[in-house]
Amino acid sequence: MDNNIQNDFDNLEVKDKNIQYEAYNHIMKEIDHKVEWAYEVWDELVKGLRSSDNHKRSRCAQFLAGLAKSDPDKRIMSDFPALWQVTKDEKFVTARHALQSIWKVGLAGDEQQEMVIQHVSDRFKNCQDEKNHTLIRFDIIQGLRNLYDATEKEEIKQVAHELIQIEQDPKYQKKYAKVWK
Repeated sequence: MDNNIQNDFDNLEVKDKNIQYEAYNHIMKEIDHKVEWAYEVWDELVKGLRSSDNHKRSRCAQFLAGLAKSDPDKRIMSDFPALWQVTKDEKFVTARHALQSIWKVGLAGDEQQEMVIQHVSDRFKNCQDEKNHTLIRFDIIQGLRNLYDATEKEEIKQVAHELIQIEQDPKYQKKYAKVWK
């Protein structure tokens, strides 16, 4: 890992929110592509998913999801349950940030993609009793769209359209369908 990335991870812990935000943005930009240093931070990120600090849980979830494509050992397969748990965090903003990033795990390979699609599909079908379930459903549909745009796999589009049809409220069904126009 080069010094700049190490400094960014260190800067996530400083008190100055502006420095934290710059570091966060730089790391997010870096993990848009495969990186060689994923395993140098992997265990700390997994540990951070259970931090008492919701901001840290959110960042760790987003970073881990983004690093899945840099995971040739498929560690994400065993660490996914802990990552998925953050999508149900007690702090809704933390849960939402994790859910909005979870699709990136599907970029790591077919097995990872299948796991993500299964989890988000089940969540879509069973979240109607959760607070903010319409936002959860929207984020799932948007995540599937992002995954489809990145992979162009028709089965992802098909899953999304099937999920949209489950929505009983025409207003929300129309809102979710708009993501695919």
